[in-house]
Amino acid sequence: MATLDLSGKRVLVTQSSTFMGPALCDVLARCGAEVIADERALLDPALPASIVQAAGRVDVLVANLAIPAPTTPAAEVGDDEWRSVFAHMVDPLPRLVRAVLPQMVQRRSGKILLIGSASALRGIKRTSTYSAARGAQLSYMQAVGVEVAPHNVQINAIAQNFVDNPTYFPPEVQANPAFQERLRREVPLGRLVTQEEDAQFVAYLCSDAANCFVGQVFPLCGGWVAR
Repeated sequence: MATLDLSGKRVLVTQSSTFMGPALCDVLARCGAEVIADERALLDPALPASIVQAAGRVDVLVANLAIPAPTTPAAEVGDDEWRSVFAHMVDPLPRLVRAVLPQMVQRRSGKILLIGSASALRGIKRTSTYSAARGAQLSYMQAVGVEVAPHNVQINAIAQNFVDNPTYFPPEVQANPAFQERLRREVPLGRLVTQEEDAQFVAYLCSDAANCFVGQVFPLCGGWVAR
């Protein structure tokens, strides 16, 4: 597989030790990017601005935000679960964007990419809070993406599912015969998208070859959304 050249780009990856973080950091570094990896959850409202300030110049922000998805039936979801999910995955996003966007607009150059979920594009039982939060993320990125496009800043999102990662598909889940049958039944690809495939697509969207995308949501789910 050809390697994209991200030499000279400073890429900030949030929650770098969870969800897609490790694979993204590895592939982006192999593509030549200077990766600024921050492992912390972003519950503190002041933390996103502090991270961006400490990073200095940020050419690309990769907003990797994830928690284990609750599976509470909708009629039993309480306010605490709703607020917790949104606090982890939705609230940090505008804080990150507000912190990094001014420098990108001033330079007339920059990219912000959300690692989101296809659960916002197709209903999944018992994931009402998680899917709602993921939907809010995508809507926000689309709106801000078209707003800042005239400043030559590209904001987009990946909506993924059935991608190999330890947060949602740990080894014990993948080894379960029922899960393998589910893959064959629900995913046209018939397998999980690999971490490498996912991260290479992220690297492409971080590159100058992808300067034409504005407020886009890219499903990456082995065809699951199309069914």
